[in-house]
Amino acid sequence: MAAPATPVVDDARVVFPASVQQGALVIGKVPAASRVRHGGRDLRVTGYGSVAFGVARDQSGPVHVEVTGRDGRARTIEIEVTPRDWPIERVNGVPGKTVKPPPAIAARIAREQAAVSAARTRDDARTGFAQHFVRPVEGRISGRFGNQRIYNGTPGAAHSGMDIAAPNGTPVKAPASGVVTFADDLYLTGGTILLDHGHGVSSNFLHLSRMDVRVGDVVEQGQVIGAVGATGRATGPHLHWGMNWFDVRVDPLLVLERQ
Repeated sequence: MAAPATPVVDDARVVFPASVQQGALVIGKVPAASRVRHGGRDLRVTGYGSVAFGVARDQSGPVHVEVTGRDGRARTIEIEVTPRDWPIERVNGVPGKTVKPPPAIAARIAREQAAVSAARTRDDARTGFAQHFVRPVEGRISGRFGNQRIYNGTPGAAHSGMDIAAPNGTPVKAPASGVVTFADDLYLTGGTILLDHGHGVSSNFLHLSRMDVRVGDVVEQGQVIGAVGATGRATGPHLHWGMNWFDVRVDPLLVLERQ
């Protein structure tokens, strides 16, 4: 990896990275009483002055963060965005009805996706997002965030997370602390759990063969929440681990690599 860019430091208390990659989760530092805005949204600030936001897969050009201190002085931080190459991944052998579902199934999928999206609107004061994340399972990375997916020859959406190949039944651990906001068996993603880490940052775990937690459960980093499976649209046992900042998908691998 290239050496990290020199952080932008303003007044020795406002600190953001000078540049980030597409798909990054950005963690910044500001005076605790500051007002911080990005993308038309007020960012929640922890009691010790940390803020978080996500950079989309297709974000181009610099992103801007507006910081207003207690004295009313406003400043704008500009962060460069480094583009990435997105290879094509061909996934063959998935059930045809999951690639081109009939109308009734398509309607079910839409309802389920809406429920998942609703769970991602939370903006809790939890601070799990600021922990050093750990892998939920160990194994070979079999699918990478952002790559264009082609299922059985039919183009699909870009891959929204990180696939980790592991034997069926392998325990899945929480990569950081949080609260369970969704847990259900869905058509495309099978056993599905959403874990909210606070400040709009959440993880999702898909294709699970077993779910050991329920909505409302508070979990600690490293706690077992389920088991690897091949439920939903999957060709073999693996864990799909995705991350979001509200509706912005971010790359879990970049979160793991964050210093």
